[in-house]
Amino acid sequence: MMEIQLKVQKPLKDLVYLELKHKILTGEIVSQTRLMEIDLSEKMNVSRTPIREAIKRLADDGLVKVEPRRGAYVANISIKDMLDVFEVREDMEGFVAKLAAQRITEEEKEELRRIAAEYEEALAKTEDKENIIELDEKFHNYIVSCSGNETLSELVKYVQELSLRFRYLYYNDYSLYESTAEQHNRIMEAINAGRAEEARTEADAHVKALKEFVFELGKKMEAMSDGE
Repeated sequence: MMEIQLKVQKPLKDLVYLELKHKILTGEIVSQTRLMEIDLSEKMNVSRTPIREAIKRLADDGLVKVEPRRGAYVANISIKDMLDVFEVREDMEGFVAKLAAQRITEEEKEELRRIAAEYEEALAKTEDKENIIELDEKFHNYIVSCSGNETLSELVKYVQELSLRFRYLYYNDYSLYESTAEQHNRIMEAINAGRAEEARTEADAHVKALKEFVFELGKKMEAMSDGE
């Protein structure tokens, strides 16, 4: 675990929280890992107080479980968990895309087109899963910002982060990322053309495709488990 680099922009407690959250979401700290305050404070070169506060915030996020006698540990994430998340994302992200199509500015249209192209370019050049996932997240987050609804932004951010962790752990099929690029372009074109209902339909279809992928992945994992 790399040492925290202090930045003027954020308090130390926020930097510690964000660092630990990133490591959990990307799978660097795996499920069921115990989070020992002393150990983490030494590795991150900070006192135990910001570590303790970060663990509490991560527990509020649902990324960490705290139990008597067992202490704090990274929570599991299952196929069922992800299917539940995608049920929520399906309608939510469709609504976000619809609002974005109604409210997007000309400047935002150009930026959304650029982000979609950036994802495609990264996909063509490399199989760097982390970079591809980050660019996918960037695309969806920008659509959320174009919706102009702060409350919705917070809700979408929460469920997207749950999805993000699962993707780092289980998404190794690069054909999924290729189909995602096509879906991004359809969503982007509908939003930029102001076709609100089409944007909603395309965003819904995108999430449904991901949900189906997770469902099929769950069946494969179950079959592999039964064959052992």
